[in-house]
Amino acid sequence: MNYLEPARLWLLLVAAVLGAAYVVLQQRRRQYAVRFTNIALLEAVAPKRPGWRRHATAGAFLVALTALVVAFARPTHDEKVPRERATVVVAVDTSLSMMADDVEPNRLVAAKAAAKAFVDQLPSKINVGLVSFHGAARLEVPPTIDRTKVKLAIERLQLNEGTAIGEALFVSLDAIRQQAVADDSATDVIPARIVLMSDGKTTVGRANEDGVAEAQKARVQVSTIAFGTNHGEITVPQERFPIPVPVDRDALQVIASDTGGSFFSATSAAELQKVYANIGSSIGFDIKQAEITSWFVGAALLALMATAGMSLAWFNRLP
Repeated sequence: MNYLEPARLWLLLVAAVLGAAYVVLQQRRRQYAVRFTNIALLEAVAPKRPGWRRHATAGAFLVALTALVVAFARPTHDEKVPRERATVVVAVDTSLSMMADDVEPNRLVAAKAAAKAFVDQLPSKINVGLVSFHGAARLEVPPTIDRTKVKLAIERLQLNEGTAIGEALFVSLDAIRQQAVADDSATDVIPARIVLMSDGKTTVGRANEDGVAEAQKARVQVSTIAFGTNHGEITVPQERFPIPVPVDRDALQVIASDTGGSFFSATSAAELQKVYANIGSSIGFDIKQAEITSWFVGAALLALMATAGMSLAWFNRLP
């Protein structure tokens, strides 16, 4: 918990001093009572001492005072607020290596299922676009709030030769810029993120470094997911033996770190689902400070009412 006016918390010292003074006074009163050497006489003089009731009333009053001081300091807490006008572009690798079955039933099928679940979990006001890339990168769906359209496009993704990660970054960034123009926000920095999933290294097209430089210029973070294991293999008709297609994590890790994004490695469909859930929780919301002064004012009022009620019930007077 944070405070908009933290200097006002010094007033808590007043509450502490009052509490300490109360304890001291009670000690003195007890010492004075002991001076009566005849206990029977003491019971006759004061047969019904308030005891714990007096302390309960004082305690409730101190709680009320403390809550009022905290409220006066204007407390806040972190609150997740859905982002407005945010754009997320999901870039999915559709190179031939994605047909490796080291992830059941194969990498692409598992990736499709996880990507559709990711799209569903994002707040409804966020625009989602889809880019596929193999030997070339293609914008399958421009950023939109139509989740059904994006999920249908994910399901239609097909495999092809080559891996063009650099091109995928350029196409994704262009989609984000076009969305900003469509929103009449070309001069603003629109909250945007690219989520790129791949299992290999760039073999064609512009270099990853060029795409990273463009993302840095646009101030767009790229979160990357290395999907697959080191034991993946694919069978190609013209080849006698299966071709090893181990996942290449290093290049994707560099892209993420250089753009301020996050890097993840998933070796199963379940892990990929968790990764997407992690990403969704970070890009779907902004954390803002929400003032909760009313909570403490309410607590103080309840404590004051309790103080008044106990005082009337037990001592026939208001404090």
